[in-house]
Amino acid sequence: MIPQPITQAITLQGGYGIEDRTITIETGKLAKQADGSVVVRMGNTMILATVCAARDAKEGQDFFPLSVDYQEKFAGVGRIPGGFMKRESKLSDYEVLISRLVDRAIRPLFPDDFLAEVQINLWLISGDKDSLPDALVALAASSALSISDIPFQGPISEVRVIKHQGNYIVNPPHSFLKDADIDLVVAATYDNILMVEGECNEVSEADMLHALKIAHEAIKIQCKAQMEFAEKVAAVKPHIKTKRAANHIAHDENLQKELHDNYYAKFYALAASLNADKDSRNSAVKDLKKSYLDSLPADTTVNKKLASMYLEDLYKKAARKLVLDEKVRLDGRKLDEIRPIWCEIDYLPSTHGSAVFTRGETQSLTTVTLGTKLDEQMIDGAMLFGYNKFILHYNFPGFSTGEVKPNRGPGRREVGHGNLANRALKKVLPADVDNPYTIRVVSDILESNGSSSMATVCAGTLALMDAGVKVKAPVSGIAMGLISDSETGKYAILSDILGDEDHLGDMDFKVTGTAKGITACQMDIKIDGLSYELLENAMEQARKGRLHILGKMTEVIAAPKPDLKPHAPRAHMMLIPKSLIGAVIGPGGKVIQEMQRDTGATISIEEDKDNGIIRIFATSKESMDKAIQRVNNIVVEPEVGMVFDGKVTSIMPFGAFVEFIKGKEGLLHISEIKWERLENMDGVLEEGEEIQVKLVEVDKKTGKYRLSRKALLPRPEGMVERERSGGNHSGGSGGGQSKFRR
Repeated sequence: MIPQPITQAITLQGGYGIEDRTITIETGKLAKQADGSVVVRMGNTMILATVCAARDAKEGQDFFPLSVDYQEKFAGVGRIPGGFMKRESKLSDYEVLISRLVDRAIRPLFPDDFLAEVQINLWLISGDKDSLPDALVALAASSALSISDIPFQGPISEVRVIKHQGNYIVNPPHSFLKDADIDLVVAATYDNILMVEGECNEVSEADMLHALKIAHEAIKIQCKAQMEFAEKVAAVKPHIKTKRAANHIAHDENLQKELHDNYYAKFYALAASLNADKDSRNSAVKDLKKSYLDSLPADTTVNKKLASMYLEDLYKKAARKLVLDEKVRLDGRKLDEIRPIWCEIDYLPSTHGSAVFTRGETQSLTTVTLGTKLDEQMIDGAMLFGYNKFILHYNFPGFSTGEVKPNRGPGRREVGHGNLANRALKKVLPADVDNPYTIRVVSDILESNGSSSMATVCAGTLALMDAGVKVKAPVSGIAMGLISDSETGKYAILSDILGDEDHLGDMDFKVTGTAKGITACQMDIKIDGLSYELLENAMEQARKGRLHILGKMTEVIAAPKPDLKPHAPRAHMMLIPKSLIGAVIGPGGKVIQEMQRDTGATISIEEDKDNGIIRIFATSKESMDKAIQRVNNIVVEPEVGMVFDGKVTSIMPFGAFVEFIKGKEGLLHISEIKWERLENMDGVLEEGEEIQVKLVEVDKKTGKYRLSRKALLPRPEGMVERERSGGNHSGGSGGGQSKFRR
């Protein structure tokens, strides 16, 4: 007998050409042995969310081991995975990014003293391209947690909000995203926004703030629905009302008070010493902590791990107090002051584009490589598949923070930071019709003390302009922080935050954009009660910081270089009628392969709804010109005045016939071979010889072509044409010679 599930429905209002849509939350049918499991459905998209937690923390554990994994089942969209294995394997970058969206939203909502391992699995078990899963997975995760006994200070939810043709739409169909000026994913509780990530077409801060407000109103409805859903489940499973104890840290109030009395003032004085050097500052904090731990007798009953945690909390409290009371930061800067910046382009001589961007103790060495269509990245996901011609990779080696760390593949953090920079820069790339290249940007972080992702955006812009990529406008990025005190109402918005300020603060807000407006943003908020007024102030302070950084960048290079590097591949794009695609490719690809072999260029051809698109890539001008000429020989209707690379097919007493376009021949009369008079054709040309000719006449009646070689040769000095007699250009005698005198 099929079990009867418990369900909850949420209505998404339509409008703007979209009908009302229903989201349903269901439990009691699938995965019932998990601590919490739900199926969330919208349209034909279905997400199975399960959550399991260990009954207790491991002995000696001092961190919260939360894992969130989103995975797409290819069968859910009727596809078989590509590759050799033909099965789902490690998470794709897209799946990692969606996992991070959920992780960042829910992680702060577990109690500080709860350290039991928690695993959340989110499976796409059915897919619908008009109901995107990334706007549903956090709702699914939160719903599963809400109907479990795991301590969780939710519920939360997540929605996508876009601005499309002036209208703000929540969870739109996929087709609306292409023309959206704003595309944000927003996560929030009923009361507070927690996380924002997205991209924009150079929009204003006011438009973005309005989008956040609309998203939050939709999230409130979804949070309320989860509360009602949890009540329905609790009526059947009353044990979920009593959450597990979150007491995995055995606190010692006496020790906490003792350390506060003896060390708070010392930490405050250390923070107020305003040491701009990260290593010196960290060493001073470490030495102060070590002095206490070393002072303990060998037989001490003090829990050293607990003492170390309390001392770290004291330093954090002292540093925050310093900023709030004295408006001074750890490195002595004012709240809105940007660290010193220096930039350099063309640093690496053999790359297609390169730049170094250094801001304070954060540095990115970024390169740009231009490739052909054959270099495009193949995307093979369940929901997303196709090709990508803009690739950005971000690398964060251990030495960038002075650490010894094994070199492994990119982690989730690196994937996320690279994605943010990718969002920021792709908005200013030239349109596909103006950009025949596959572009790869690689940011290697060489030093890090705060916001290396924003350094990647700045260095990426500089490297793209150094490479000669015609970006619409340069993009800069800045990381903002916030320190606040709910008791006193004091707050401080920090521009260009340090790594320590990120750790100490209540908000990490990264925003990128041009002088005109915002192109991408990422925000994580760690406190309750962040007002829209405060957020508006933070965005305005970020705008001023962005423009300051942009000014420093444009002092080095203000616009893309007019030409590519000499060693960069050349590219040319041509539109041809669809009917000629077959002629360019030839039977079995014979023609296009021959052209590539003869010219040394790479030629690709594809079809859109209106035209055939030919892209030619070459490493030299000579190779490019040859390839263009060969393609033109096939696709261009010959007109008088055009120049062609032809091949002599036969020699007659009166001249030669030359194939100047595949399948088209013309007569090169003996009088048109050289300026000097030729008595006969002996030894002048050979069959199969390649020569350049100009089309000088098309007989409208017969369709025959008359060619000239001498028209492309310089006229001998002192030679003046005296007369020209007519002649039969299609055969017969060698008459019709031009006569000259000196």
